[in-house]
Amino acid sequence: MTTNTAFTLTIDDNQVAWLTIDVPGEKMNTLQAAFAEQMTQILAELKQSASAVKGLIIRSGKPDNFVAGADVRMLDKCQSAAEASELARQGQSLFQALADLPYPVVAAIHGPCLGGGLELALACDYRVCSDADSTRIGLPEVQLGLLPGSGGTQRLPRLIGLLPALDMILTGKQLRAKKAYKLGVVNDCVPESILFDVAKSWVEKGKKARSAKSSTKEKLLSGTGLGRKVIFDQASKKAFQKARGNYPAIDAILDVIRHGLEHGMTKGLNIEAERFGELVMTSESKALRSIFFATTEMKKEHGSDAKPNSIAQVGVLGGGLMGAGISHVSVAKAKLPVKIKDVSNDGALSALRYNYQLFEKQRKRRIITKAQQQAKMLQLSGGTDFSRFQHLDVVVEAVFEDLELKQQMVADVEQHAKASTIFATNTSSLPIGQIAAKATRPENVIGLHYFSPVEKMPLVEVIPHDNTSSATISTVVALAKKQGKTPIVVKDCAGFYVNRILAPYMNEAAQVLMAGEPIEHVDGALVDFGFPVGPISLLDEVGIDIGSKIMPILVKELGARFQGPNVFDKLLGDNRKGRKSGKGFYVYKGKKKQVDKSVYKLLSLNPQSNLDGKAIALRCLLPMLNEAVRCLDDGIIQSPRDGDIGAIFGIGFPPFLGGPFRYMDKVGIVKIVEIMNEHALKYGDRFAPCDGLLTRAGLEQRFYD
Repeated sequence: MTTNTAFTLTIDDNQVAWLTIDVPGEKMNTLQAAFAEQMTQILAELKQSASAVKGLIIRSGKPDNFVAGADVRMLDKCQSAAEASELARQGQSLFQALADLPYPVVAAIHGPCLGGGLELALACDYRVCSDADSTRIGLPEVQLGLLPGSGGTQRLPRLIGLLPALDMILTGKQLRAKKAYKLGVVNDCVPESILFDVAKSWVEKGKKARSAKSSTKEKLLSGTGLGRKVIFDQASKKAFQKARGNYPAIDAILDVIRHGLEHGMTKGLNIEAERFGELVMTSESKALRSIFFATTEMKKEHGSDAKPNSIAQVGVLGGGLMGAGISHVSVAKAKLPVKIKDVSNDGALSALRYNYQLFEKQRKRRIITKAQQQAKMLQLSGGTDFSRFQHLDVVVEAVFEDLELKQQMVADVEQHAKASTIFATNTSSLPIGQIAAKATRPENVIGLHYFSPVEKMPLVEVIPHDNTSSATISTVVALAKKQGKTPIVVKDCAGFYVNRILAPYMNEAAQVLMAGEPIEHVDGALVDFGFPVGPISLLDEVGIDIGSKIMPILVKELGARFQGPNVFDKLLGDNRKGRKSGKGFYVYKGKKKQVDKSVYKLLSLNPQSNLDGKAIALRCLLPMLNEAVRCLDDGIIQSPRDGDIGAIFGIGFPPFLGGPFRYMDKVGIVKIVEIMNEHALKYGDRFAPCDGLLTRAGLEQRFYD
């Protein structure tokens, strides 16, 4: 028996060797450069013991994960592309040595098997995984601006075919166990209780691995040079439509896989390592890795020093889209029973129907069974009264953006719920202190601002007012995490953080539009810059009626700089609420949309493109950056990190830029001030850099060290 830091090797009575991976002091197994020497030693020992060993099974010593990938921290220590490439070559060499062992090697996978973990498994002859919900299999490197650097770009296409491999590597998607089995990524998918027994049975099959099953379509397309060219051309075109050339990893992935298929595995591995090293040093990958580190840090934070109270049941006030979404993440993710209350039975039924439809999509995709769907729906109840509210621990309010109505909701919950029940308001702009002004238990009142659609958007803002208790803060932060959200705690002020920086961005887009720039040109400019949707489309999605309610609140509370062009009244007068009413700036038919050109006449515009896309993007971006700095200096956000995560997860600020604060550091604060001053001269004082920017520029400071 050989025991060392992360690996334990044993050989059982049946001559099967077991290599257990258990990184000490870490919840998740990750592959680290420091382990290379240990792994080399074990592989040498395994090779020498060939005559005494029938096969090798690799398993995890952790209860809930196999290997979650390589340790990303080691990439930040690399000083050059060559150094990063050497890390990749080291991984390639180790996994090739594993593949070259003279007896069958089986990976027994339970829990996440991602990145370097899957590359390790791909080097094995067979892969067996548990059918547990926690088992996830994928190569998510592209989400960090990288490509799989330890053989993944070469082994996966050879195992499952070019089309599905490109889909996995270019998207970074994580496969559930049954999907991984269907695609041929794993050879078997079994209950966790028999995982090791089944792994032993695969050892008996001998060294030769089962050949990949390819569909007829796959054989026709990727089996010839012409077919492969068609696939790569289409993949490149599709990737550009989505990424707009902002993610260099995508082109590198296509290039490396193509090279390997045309010139062989050895040359493919060489270029894989080379391009991996280059990508590690790009600003895009550094920015994306900063998001990874930030979210990892935030998982350990609780919002306050107080211990969170336990939550057994949740209530939701309002059966609209927000209320329905909040109830869904509470049942589906947090696994808590939910009572939905609306003023009408139709409203409550609508929320229940919304949940049913989301669960039905999961059932059809075989993510959940019919029985699981029914069990989840039984966790939901709805009605028009306050029955059962005395049992609720948290009530999330999602009614109309009206101060008196929300104050009435506080009073109603205080009357019908427990003294300890937390009242969390999903207001998007009203100060929480005002909502809690008439509360008898203001310490239980807090803001919990979700983003639409709730089941998809990862951010939630937690907003305590001056009298919110520490226990209320930590309890709501814990609830948000259980719901699958990344919470940021922000100070109580109109618009909080996300809507406060979004408003000037949207206002400037409206200014550009009212200057005659075509709708699709404005939206296209910001999509090219890296936003998932353009600002005009976003207004349609959020709802023009919602925008019309939020903007006056911001102007009243924060001043004239939030006053945008007066377009809301004209649009709403023509029943243009956005997607929800079938028309706004765009007209909607099912999933299709196109610019509604009649809106130009309504707004007395004669559209003509005079500005290039980069100029438009900069105009819209600068007011957002200015407001983000004000929020930091006013204490609305606690750190640049929170500001960056809030902007990326809340409004889709381009992730490859790292967020507004990292972006300003990259451009240089002195340069940002210079550009803002130029815009102020050209377009008005709304572009004048705030005091915080001027001070930092004078001291040549950065937001991050």
